[in-house]
Amino acid sequence: MLPRPLFTVVTPTYNRAHTLGRVYESLCEQACRDFEWIIVDDGSTDSTRARVLDWQHEARFPIHYVWQKNQHKKTAFNRGVRKAAGELVVALDSDDSLDPGALAAMASAWYEIPATERGRYVAITGLCARPDGSIVGDRYPCDIFDASVLDMTFKYHVSGEKFGCMRTDVLLKFPFPEEIAGFVPESLVWRAIARAGYLTRFVNQVFRVYYDSDDSLSRQSRESPQHALGLWLLAQDTVVECLPWFRYQPKAFLMAAARYTRFSLHLRDASLPLPRGRNLRGMASRLLVYAMWPVGAALYMRDRVRL
Repeated sequence: MLPRPLFTVVTPTYNRAHTLGRVYESLCEQACRDFEWIIVDDGSTDSTRARVLDWQHEARFPIHYVWQKNQHKKTAFNRGVRKAAGELVVALDSDDSLDPGALAAMASAWYEIPATERGRYVAITGLCARPDGSIVGDRYPCDIFDASVLDMTFKYHVSGEKFGCMRTDVLLKFPFPEEIAGFVPESLVWRAIARAGYLTRFVNQVFRVYYDSDDSLSRQSRESPQHALGLWLLAQDTVVECLPWFRYQPKAFLMAAARYTRFSLHLRDASLPLPRGRNLRGMASRLLVYAMWPVGAALYMRDRVRL
């Protein structure tokens, strides 16, 4: 029986044979070799399978290929996590690449946490850089910083694309909700894990080279009515589940309340019901949404005019 690797790199992909080679090349360059790579093909019709078979014959690390009927990235990711043998999962998109020292730096940061305390931590999270070397988004308050994802977002106001590794056993307990159709923001999962009490060690090191391609899901989902359900879910989570952080960034909560109305109106237009059990709860959440209803309605009307 092979020893358990420290990392499993999970890459969901769909018709990305033209960019998947960038991921492979960056994995070949890793200083740390204690990993496996799982590619979950979400029903590709291009040459993805043939390319992966070629890499399996030449690579110096295990490569596992899983094909599934086209469902969604979140479903492919959940499947990759279930197959992962590694202690830590690195979720690497099929159009990005790792910095050559990324896995070694993640391993070093993980083992710097005393073994008796690692049960409190879920992730090592670093920075993303563009191909020109510029940092995406904000840096952390200091080079090594322990906090929850919610504190980092609302209390310390750190924003922008971030990247790292997460404990496999925790991800298995907090899968992406496959019963919700279409796009689901990753933040919903990370926030739920933070509310369960897990900390993240944030480090000001670049782990990922980020390519902002025109067909990337992250670009398509930014404030797009096409992904109204996922964006409504994120707004609902903010105004209902994250209220203890309101005092740190009230403007963000007011805008989330406006988006709650904005995207609920788009869902109404599409005759899509709101998910059960995810409505407003408590007086504070209701007051926020009612107060920002005119703004949300105005944003909805602006969307309609643009469409």
